[in-house]
Amino acid sequence: MGLFTKDIKTMNDLFVHQLQDIYYAEQQLTKALPKMADKATDPQLKQGFLTHLEETRQHVKRLEEVFKMHGAQVKAVDCPAIDGIIEEADETAGEVADKAVLDAALINAAQAAEHYEIVRYGSLIAWAKQLGRTDCANVLAKTLEEEKATDKKLTALAESKVNLRAAS
Repeated sequence: MGLFTKDIKTMNDLFVHQLQDIYYAEQQLTKALPKMADKATDPQLKQGFLTHLEETRQHVKRLEEVFKMHGAQVKAVDCPAIDGIIEEADETAGEVADKAVLDAALINAAQAAEHYEIVRYGSLIAWAKQLGRTDCANVLAKTLEEEKATDKKLTALAESKVNLRAAS
């Protein structure tokens, strides 16, 4: 089902479709984060990826909970956006020889994924509230806060040392 197909007729259809989209995205990130951790040379960045991997596994479980709460089938639909973000990260990482620069590139890739997730969760929360599903919105809000916190940690790590090391 494409985003602008006739299969999406109502706000509820859109909500469920975007749940399926972010569900796929989170599943793909559980595969990508260990690879990013392996490539990272900065110990704090490596640990950050592994910590966020555990959070991401929780995000998958929360999404499954929201599907059930909403009476929708737990199902993923392809998300070309996250596939593209991950593919670009892999390509860029493969082209960077300097390990300090690689860490900066990994942070950039991770933040691209975080920003995508932040947008999706923000919309899902607004739509859930519009549909009268504050229960679903509350579950999704926990994940949104974790995504925002991860983004802030990545920024702090980049600005405090990783970018400085990459530039020298």
